[in-house]
Amino acid sequence: MATHKQALLSALCGDCLLACCRPKSKPPGAPPVSECPAAQLRGLVRRLRLRTALCGRRLAEGGLSSEASPPTGKPWSSAQPTAVRCAQDPRGPTPQERVRLPSSIDSCTGRRSLLWLLLVAAACGWNCGLLPARLAFPWQTPRSAHYWLAADGVCDLIYLCDALLVQPRRQVLRGGDVIMDPHELARHYRSSTKFQLDVASVIPLDVFGLFFGFNPIFRINRILKYRSFFEFNHRLESIMNRAYIYRVARTAGCLLFALHVNACIYYWASDHQGIGTTRWVYNGEGNMYLRCYYWAVRSLITIGGLPEPQTLFEIVFQLLNFFLGVFVVSSLIGQMRDVIGAATAAQNNFRASLDRAVTYMHSYAIPRRVRARVRAWYEYTWDAQRMLDESDLLEALPTAMQSALAVDMNFSILSNINLFKGCDTQMLHDLLLRLRSTVCLPGDFVCRKGEIGKEMYIVKQGEVRVLGGTDGAQVLVTLKAGTVFGEISLLAATGSRRTASVVAHGFVHLLALDRKSLRETLVHYPDSEKLLVEKARALLGSDLSHARICLPLPTKTKETRALWTLGEQTTQENSESSAGGEGRGQGCEDAGRAAEGPPGRSGCRAGAVPTEDRLPLVRRAASPS
Repeated sequence: MATHKQALLSALCGDCLLACCRPKSKPPGAPPVSECPAAQLRGLVRRLRLRTALCGRRLAEGGLSSEASPPTGKPWSSAQPTAVRCAQDPRGPTPQERVRLPSSIDSCTGRRSLLWLLLVAAACGWNCGLLPARLAFPWQTPRSAHYWLAADGVCDLIYLCDALLVQPRRQVLRGGDVIMDPHELARHYRSSTKFQLDVASVIPLDVFGLFFGFNPIFRINRILKYRSFFEFNHRLESIMNRAYIYRVARTAGCLLFALHVNACIYYWASDHQGIGTTRWVYNGEGNMYLRCYYWAVRSLITIGGLPEPQTLFEIVFQLLNFFLGVFVVSSLIGQMRDVIGAATAAQNNFRASLDRAVTYMHSYAIPRRVRARVRAWYEYTWDAQRMLDESDLLEALPTAMQSALAVDMNFSILSNINLFKGCDTQMLHDLLLRLRSTVCLPGDFVCRKGEIGKEMYIVKQGEVRVLGGTDGAQVLVTLKAGTVFGEISLLAATGSRRTASVVAHGFVHLLALDRKSLRETLVHYPDSEKLLVEKARALLGSDLSHARICLPLPTKTKETRALWTLGEQTTQENSESSAGGEGRGQGCEDAGRAAEGPPGRSGCRAGAVPTEDRLPLVRRAASPS
């Protein structure tokens, strides 16, 4: 009942307020009424309706809470932040708020700032490219003057918006801190050299055209905006995947621009001497720009075959043109060589490393089969990651950047392993930096049965097969990407041997974690260490009474690091052997010497269990996580 009353009240209030806000028919001669107060009242009506509906719903749910009480503070003000107003008003920001510029602009990562830089660079390119042509060629005529004036006006408007609205809001870096205060940003921009160039580039020298005629020479100051073009190139290269392609295109564009300026200068020289007066100048036939550009190409690149200059002016002009051509072309060719060399540096390093390996194998008469496998490893590693050793690239980065890259690449794999589930996230981040990447060829043994286990492997890409049986050739299980094997050797004490062989089935990319790295990491995370001990007890099984886990106790000092014993000693003989040794806190090797068994089997590892009983354990340890 209360809900219906509240809804009726809201409808009546809204209709009354709307009736008050609607513009009525004005009698003739009535003064005009401003629409701004009416728009504000309509907005107030909408907000009151929304709050009334909210109060009605809360009354129906069981009472009016304190949050639904009408505000008693300051009235609604346009000075409130846009984010707060949008959160209170479900209609979202108004069109005026959408187009409003932020107080500070991120010029390093913002895509909108990059688009604006593109617009400013286009305006600068219009002035720098067409100004020489308008000065030299008779393109600007009274009939086409209004088109040139319109284009110039648009470019000038872009310049003004950039100098007044965008540049004073660009964030700057000072002493490692990002400055975002609007007043500080404006003060920094006004004290910079860029501000002086921007002001000089927008000085309206065109007003002199009212007294001396419409001449493009009065727009020569627009070229001072050239720094925006280089800034746009720098920003664009930083976000491109293959920036060397753009660098090559930019260098070719610089060469074409130099030829364009040279063609404009040649036409000016021909007009100064007289069109068609000598064989050296332009004869006035055909397309004037294409003919002059063709002459500029042959002259600036020193191809030759040009008419001999006749007058002193022509000789001096041609000599200066040759000197300038040698300098410009040699600089651009050298820059092109540097760009292409930097783009192919990694591939050249790969080829040089492969050539050294092939030369070494030939000099020592390595068998052809081994040489083929080495070459296959080189080619697969290069095709897979476009580098031979990715650790060289990561070592050049700070630790924070290395951790961020490692988290993005391998954290999802490491966190899904059952052994590390529930561990501290920061501990997993530290382990990611200690993972060692390795690539195995088809048929390579990752580990062999009976060898000392020192590390655990994670299959990142490819498949491996666990071999067992009486002849060691039976495939027990096939492990695919995202699985782990060898964790028993990682957790068990020193001297534990592999209970099965693992061979690569095709090309396999593995991540290896050794026992030493795990120990050094767990020293700082005692809670994760206890969790790993419990998981190791469940992983090794209750029937492995002699197994020990080789993890340092956080409560011990550096001089006394004991081994955690998993399970109880089930026989009196083993208990006496342990008591006759050097104590429970001794190393794994002493415990192995105290235990009795066949030669080559240590009592500190799972090797005390017969081989027939260990094969099910291998299947369980090598199963997918």
